[in-house]
Amino acid sequence: MIVAVGFDHAGFPLKPTILDAVKKSGHEVLDLGAFDSKPSDYPDFAEKVGQAIQKGTAERGILICGSGVGACIASNKIKGIYASVCHDTYSAAQGVKHDDMNVLCIGARIIGPELAAALVHAFLDARYLGDEPGGERLARRVKKIRLIEQGKSGLK
Repeated sequence: MIVAVGFDHAGFPLKPTILDAVKKSGHEVLDLGAFDSKPSDYPDFAEKVGQAIQKGTAERGILICGSGVGACIASNKIKGIYASVCHDTYSAAQGVKHDDMNVLCIGARIIGPELAAALVHAFLDARYLGDEPGGERLARRVKKIRLIEQGKSGLK
């Protein structure tokens, strides 16, 4: 799988750890920056990662900013991007398995390198279970998320 990665200046210190973790998980990195620690804006990287997924250049994405929150908010404004901040391995895997999450957001000022690497592995090793036998409940929920994104929610 090709994994698009993006880091703002606050996330930049974790870059070597994240790149190494993606490669050790057996995946290819699409490095969309930052390429130095100069001040930068997380929405720019969220947009680059989101566009890579939309275009099919990457299957999943990882974004690192200071808290993970800004990158997550920006990512979720992009159609077809389902991002979450995860600072525990359960959520990083479960978000993929149950919710078809395709972008992992991490706060470099919140966690250290060892946990960051574990999160990457949990995220990349997980697969969506909604298409599996018995996954109808998960698929139903994800379908509702897609309808909300399209402005076609069944709620009035």
